Amino acid sequence: MTDHDNDETLEDLPLDALPLDAWHRARGARMVPFAGYEMPIQYTGPSGGIVAEHNWTRESAGLFDVSHMGQLLLDGPGLDAAVEAVLPIDLSTLKVGQQRYSLLLDEDGGVLDDLMVSRWPDALYLVVNGATKWDDIGTLREALPDDITLNHMDDYALLALQGPKAVDALARLVPGVEDLTFMKFGRFTLAGHDVTIARAGYTGEDGFEISASADAAAEIADLLCAEPEVQPIGLGARDSLRLEAGLPLYGHDMTPEISPIEAGLIFGINKRRRTQGGFPGADRIIREIAEGTPRKWVGLKLEGRLPAREGAEVFVGDDRIGTVTSGGFSPTLGAPIAMAYVAAAHAALGTALEVEVRGKRLVATVTPTPFVPHRYYRGK
Repeated sequence: MTDHDNDETLEDLPLDALPLDAWHRARGARMVPFAGYEMPIQYTGPSGGIVAEHNWTRESAGLFDVSHMGQLLLDGPGLDAAVEAVLPIDLSTLKVGQQRYSLLLDEDGGVLDDLMVSRWPDALYLVVNGATKWDDIGTLREALPDDITLNHMDDYALLALQGPKAVDALARLVPGVEDLTFMKFGRFTLAGHDVTIARAGYTGEDGFEISASADAAAEIADLLCAEPEVQPIGLGARDSLRLEAGLPLYGHDMTPEISPIEAGLIFGINKRRRTQGGFPGADRIIREIAEGTPRKWVGLKLEGRLPAREGAEVFVGDDRIGTVTSGGFSPTLGAPIAMAYVAAAHAALGTALEVEVRGKRLVATVTPTPFVPHRYYRGK
């Protein structure tokens, strides 16, 4: 799941506070504007600093506050058919206790947002990006029939516990949570509070996302951080972790000008829908699946230590053939990595390219993603 921080419609609006705003500040968090909220970019303390927080999450367990995300609950008659008219998802294959990645597309097949859809016993639960959630709510309310109820769960917090030791820490507090596998969820009790916990996340590591009442968030965060494996982690490390995991960031690697086929997100369009269509932008999507696209989203490894940032241009000789959409220095690999859209003719693995950074041409190679292997728990 993803989010972006450069939505111009948010610039003139007052920043909202997270339910854990005071909790973050008490722990020395440096707060920055992000997606319409003040959010922690990094902390002081044992895991303080972006690289240290990044490494802690890779080796142990990091707690991220992602309460800026939109949590939506849909219910009503004919719900599955109504939602399938809006999203390219096959809800006939989504069972209670499962969640799935999907996309909100415009009529031209551009990506308006990416999101998670979960099947509750009596409803569908969606998690959408923070900076797009109000537009998403408007789009869904306009597209769905009037008898479909959309409840914005704005009195709920969302916490992500990520890392190889996340299961050890959480299972002490929530017995049975260790039985979940990747992209499954359940309802549990944590510190006397009803919570929904999914085994998923945005770091490439094993981990969990915990939805709880905003009033319970501080108590839950305290309990989690009292476990020896857990430290609070900020946005800076969240971004470097997702980059290493090859996970796209909405507003950067995905926009309304980009189709999911260009972005390598065909897995977000379920198999039946790829042929039957019936969702916004289906004509373009089906055509691009059959014919390909003029550009493709690729991973790049750069020589040296200078990172390429978003907007850096990609070249073959004197020809500009693409643009970096996300980039930075990988703490795990000790080298700069990036993701870019390039002309399809130059997208094959192993292709040598150049990226212009600060007036210099840096050698880059088209590389498989994820850069760092995912470690999701899919069961024994």
